Amino acid sequence: MEMADNTNSLAYKLQILHIGGCKGINETSLLELISQTQRVRSLCLRETQLVDNSLYKFSGSSLEMLDVSDTKVSCHAVGQVVRGNPLLKCLIARGCRHLLLEENDILGNSPVLYYELGKSCNLEEISLGWGFSFFSLEALRPAIRMLRTFIVGLGGSLGEDGLKLVPTFCPWLETLILYFQVVSDSVVRNILETLKNLQVLSLCYCFGEISSLSFQSSAPRLRKLKLERVSTQMTDDDLLILSRNCMNLTELSLVGCKRLNSESQDTISNGWPGLISLHLEDCGEVTAQGVTSLMNCQALEDLLLRHNGLGIDRNVIIRAASKMPLLRKVAVDVCDAKDGDFDLPDFSDRNFLRIVKIARCNLKRRTLGSTKSGTCTTPVHAETLILTWDSRKLSRTVVKERL
Repeated sequence: MEMADNTNSLAYKLQILHIGGCKGINETSLLELISQTQRVRSLCLRETQLVDNSLYKFSGSSLEMLDVSDTKVSCHAVGQVVRGNPLLKCLIARGCRHLLLEENDILGNSPVLYYELGKSCNLEEISLGWGFSFFSLEALRPAIRMLRTFIVGLGGSLGEDGLKLVPTFCPWLETLILYFQVVSDSVVRNILETLKNLQVLSLCYCFGEISSLSFQSSAPRLRKLKLERVSTQMTDDDLLILSRNCMNLTELSLVGCKRLNSESQDTISNGWPGLISLHLEDCGEVTAQGVTSLMNCQALEDLLLRHNGLGIDRNVIIRAASKMPLLRKVAVDVCDAKDGDFDLPDFSDRNFLRIVKIARCNLKRRTLGSTKSGTCTTPVHAETLILTWDSRKLSRTVVKERL
């Protein structure tokens, strides 16, 4: 009778179930729901109260996508699901600290989950973090020959040797995103020279320093590039080399490139006139003389300028909305405002502009005992003013988060 009830339930008939971020569902309800989703093909449980007991109750065999990121599941529980779902194409499991605990404390460093994936699946996308290592990559090799998207996050530790193997193991890779990994010029150069289909490369908060040597080879297929806190010594000459070898970028994000100056605006506008997204943060003195030639990037839809030098005119948002007809989102910081604030466009003059974010910082005093100056100040985020336009009005919201 219980089986009949299950087969008649809505959950039993579902093929897609995405409840990511629904933290209000308790473990008991989650277990009951998962036990009935036998036909589901796409299952997203990220940031829920998912634990092993609930995942063990999953009895489906048709899964193609599984997202358990930021939950408390272990390698053994995920491995059991993988074993019963050979059609799995996408596994997202970043932020699962228990994967690391399982590997180290229980299984004696044996990457059972990755061997299971290697035996059972032919993956197209995988996102991992805690517990993922060079040895995990070796075990995973049979499953990632046709991989298109590879993301390694906090807690993963491939090392330079592992990263140098990625192009060999995943020759068809189109997207590679690395957080907190050890990188070098030789690693990046190998990636760009070998992965001919690569369209997205993100290096975020990685250990090591890369220079213009990383981008000496032409990468005409690359469309999106993020270099965040990984290229602090980049100069305008380095940026010029980058623009010549990665000439078809449509999205560029540079964070922490402290040696860039106002000439970088010319390099960006001339080198990538087709950019649709540009994020520059903590990039030296790029805006110390205002926002000038960046206004020539007329295809921009998303523009972020923060902590790039005090010198931005108060009418920059109005000018951007006027000169960039496709612009939808702008984010700026009062720290860069020459007059201490920014003006907003009239409702009728904003074109497609929908969202403006204005961040404000407080100056925090630091004591430097070893210097004669004694103290100095550093900006610390205080709040973000979010302005959104709909078809009728402008709405204002202030949040403490840094958005």
